[in-house]
Amino acid sequence: MWDYSDKVLEHFMNPRNVGDVENADGVGEVGSMACGDALRLTLKIDADGRIEKAMFRTFGCGSAIASSSVLTEMVAGRTLEEAARITNEDIARELGGLPREKMHCSVMGREALEAAMIDYYKRQGRDIPCELIATDVEICHCYQVKRSTIKNAVKQHKLKDVEDVTHYTKAGGGCTACHHDIRHIIDDVWEEMGTDSGLVTIGGLAPPAPAPQEDPRTAQIRDLVENDIARGLRTDGGDIELVRIVENRVHVRLTGACASCPASQATIKGWVESQLREHVSEHLEVVEERS
Repeated sequence: MWDYSDKVLEHFMNPRNVGDVENADGVGEVGSMACGDALRLTLKIDADGRIEKAMFRTFGCGSAIASSSVLTEMVAGRTLEEAARITNEDIARELGGLPREKMHCSVMGREALEAAMIDYYKRQGRDIPCELIATDVEICHCYQVKRSTIKNAVKQHKLKDVEDVTHYTKAGGGCTACHHDIRHIIDDVWEEMGTDSGLVTIGGLAPPAPAPQEDPRTAQIRDLVENDIARGLRTDGGDIELVRIVENRVHVRLTGACASCPASQATIKGWVESQLREHVSEHLEVVEERS
């Protein structure tokens, strides 16, 4: 079990400001329901640009609830400029600390606050402050984590491994397809900082680490889903995506005509699951995830 502070447990057991602000002036939504972490933050802002009230709804773990709860208290009464200076480290510190594996929850809080403030400026027809303008690209599509979030985490916490980045930002915690990109970002940041990252060789930086190799069973499942099964669905105008594999549960997403088909469960259980059980393992269970 994680070692949580008393304040984390208090905000988890008795979360503050749960719900939606009525007639919100700014709304920020981050994360992904499909991947198990999502946060919605709503703000009420007065004529002087001061946050009167903040409320939240979250789909996530106890740390996500606690981080969101304490954030609503931290921003209340602050101007937008003051709130914009709140970092995920501030959120974690206010809670008396978070386990390394749960730091991504405080990052989600910071990102939701940023999104809500941007939404407010857009509604007001005002220019968005430079520090709030997102100009980077999304690296982890499972958890909607952008390049800047990963870079900032690597710089602030001196991260050297993909696993550490996942603990702090959640990036790479889903299908793992972005691990190679995360490795590149880590290497680039350490090169920019001019600090020995443990990746430097006599000839300079070591080449980027290769993409992690899938185990044989995972590779077999991916090949079957993305080729044989997908080919059959495409004949009817549909398609399928492999989202992730967790032990014996294979998470997939139907697209195209299959996404809106009322018989999608029959497709999942009667076709996809039966094929995987026949060709890979009888213990596999297919779970449909919706966009």
